[in-house]
Amino acid sequence: MNARELFAASAPVHPEMHFFDDHVLLANGSRVYALGEGARARLESGDLELAAPPYIGEHEAPVAPPLRAISLAIAQKCNLGCTYCYAQQGEFGGTAKNMPAEVALRAVELLFREAGRGDRVNLSFLGGEPLFNRPVLQAATLRARELARERGAQATFSITTNGTLLREEDAEFFEAHAFSVTVSVDGIGEVHDRLRPAKSGRGTFDALVARVTPLLQRQRAMQVSARVTVTPHNLALRETLDALIGLGFHSVGFSPMLRSPSGNDELSHDDLAAMLDQMIDCGRELERAIVDGRRYPFANGVNALREIHRGTHRPYPCGAGAGYAGVSADGELAACHRFVGDADGAMGDVASGIDRARQEAWLGERHVHRQEPCNRCWARYLCGGGCHHEVIRRGRPACDYIRGWLHYSLGAYVRLLAQRPEWFGDEPS
Repeated sequence: MNARELFAASAPVHPEMHFFDDHVLLANGSRVYALGEGARARLESGDLELAAPPYIGEHEAPVAPPLRAISLAIAQKCNLGCTYCYAQQGEFGGTAKNMPAEVALRAVELLFREAGRGDRVNLSFLGGEPLFNRPVLQAATLRARELARERGAQATFSITTNGTLLREEDAEFFEAHAFSVTVSVDGIGEVHDRLRPAKSGRGTFDALVARVTPLLQRQRAMQVSARVTVTPHNLALRETLDALIGLGFHSVGFSPMLRSPSGNDELSHDDLAAMLDQMIDCGRELERAIVDGRRYPFANGVNALREIHRGTHRPYPCGAGAGYAGVSADGELAACHRFVGDADGAMGDVASGIDRARQEAWLGERHVHRQEPCNRCWARYLCGGGCHHEVIRRGRPACDYIRGWLHYSLGAYVRLLAQRPEWFGDEPS
């Protein structure tokens, strides 16, 4: 099927079930069943029920969930001039600033306040461009390692960077502390240069490759991935994916540009159809690679297959406002990194901690059962209702795209489960 056919095939008909390739997905619990002769008609008529207790309660929101992940906007400044940037070229609509060390360390203390033996917590560094504030990045990491040892917890670390300020010492530090490094790359050569120029206007692709190569060569405990923001100007996804894999990235993922502060480079419905066709091309190559026993690190495809196999079901798209919070350079807490400086996602500050009343209201308001038209969609527990920031600012322009991708992924799942069931027992690739 092409994208337009997938849009039609995946349109919501039954809020509790979705039919595909002689199979059915039951929304409750994201359960997949093969259909025998006549089973579809019996399910649609109600003569056959595959009942189970509700996996997700009606408007049931978590109460005071423990904080398990924070992202520090340690540098609200950037050397690039990406016109679509949610952080408004790194400064979040304010003045350029670095996070003081005392703010970062207080945030780390907050992260570990409720962490105990065996708990896993993540400390992430974002910007702007976080490598403008390298000393604070290092100090916060070392403090987190110290607190993890004291509490018997496991600390993991991640950073998202444009790659142009990387140094050899960063490769050593990230490898020593097993960082997950995500490098923003929007294409190859001139395509990337157009979307992610320096503020001076010059291209940045060659500098990025030169700076990231030592990390790609060194990665063992560290993993270096590429994240591609997809706009109307870089829709050649398969070409981009293969080139970035060839450079040595551990995985490559694509994210559609659905909302930018200026409106620049947002994807239209036609653009999303073109993107879906490209995603399916990448997915089919992933299917071939799995059958052949080859590694093909297309992150969107691998993640979708794993989540379907696990029966992932959730009332939210992510942990924003629950177990995850973003921290501004001034120490304000936000529902996530995209809400830094945005009153709609305010969640307290590092001195006083999470504002539990605001958090409770947020989780109640954002539950997928309270979202229209999500509560009538078969994909609601796989999607979770869409990125909170994008939904609040632009609505839901990508529902057809999301359902089309899930419809394809469900089909790929049953095909691969029949041909290579052992792949699903392996560690994620």
